[in-house]
Amino acid sequence: MTSGQAPWGGAAAAGVTRQTVYAHFGTGDALLEAAADRITDETMAAMDAAGLDEGRALEALLRLQEIGWRLFEQNPVLIQVGHAPVDADADRERYEPVAARLTRLIEKGQAAGEFDPAPPAGWLATAVTALGHAAGDEVGAGRMAVVEATEYLRAATLGVLGAQPRAADRRR
Repeated sequence: MTSGQAPWGGAAAAGVTRQTVYAHFGTGDALLEAAADRITDETMAAMDAAGLDEGRALEALLRLQEIGWRLFEQNPVLIQVGHAPVDADADRERYEPVAARLTRLIEKGQAAGEFDPAPPAGWLATAVTALGHAAGDEVGAGRMAVVEATEYLRAATLGVLGAQPRAADRRR
């Protein structure tokens, strides 16, 4: 999608016309920005509900990844949002609260000996996020099924974090 191009398929799927989209959002990019804001709000609410501060850090991280996949499947527009031109400040504002929670979760795992303590937690959070985006890109491009991408994302995340899952974690 190029800058200024509207995602009309989404408008049609929502049962509205191009004129309705333009009346409310002005451009396709504005619509995608609004969708990204809404999905970020949903993500934060799901993170709150998941009790990420409870239990082992690895278990919480795996729950967080499950939330990500559920939101990805419910919001296919995420594929477009990830590749559309964005307002850098707005994108950073959306990302910071998610990154902060992920960083705190990784710090908890490092302090408990679940994750490698050497790399900075912020760097690990960025790496885990990049792995999630790569997995979503593979699914979005049709090169991988969600189930397969989930397995590889989990394995890659455990590797980056230097984590060894318990038998119960491997069965998930």
